Amino acid sequence: MDRIARIREMLVKTPGDDFLQHALALEYVKNGDDAAAKTMFEQILINNPGYIGSYYHLGKLLERTGDTQAAIQWYEKGMAAAKAAADQHALNELRAAHEDLVF
Repeated sequence: MDRIARIREMLVKTPGDDFLQHALALEYVKNGDDAAAKTMFEQILINNPGYIGSYYHLGKLLERTGDTQAAIQWYEKGMAAAKAAADQHALNELRAAHEDLVF
């Protein structure tokens, strides 16, 4: 059974598990399914805006696919969430990614 199938199977048992959803989105990225990954990352962040790691990966996906404006917006939302969570490491990563696009 491949990784995507295993993660989906686990999600059947715990459908609201943000960690598993994030892992599934990363597997989609690895397999070149950017549309599915984007949808998954967005769904995570709609349901749980405090799941900070997804902001960075969604931003990078959007950068890679040429949607720079959307990437900037997600990085900005992520920076706000990281500040609210006092997650300095995530804030620094998001800020660096944001600055690479803006400056």
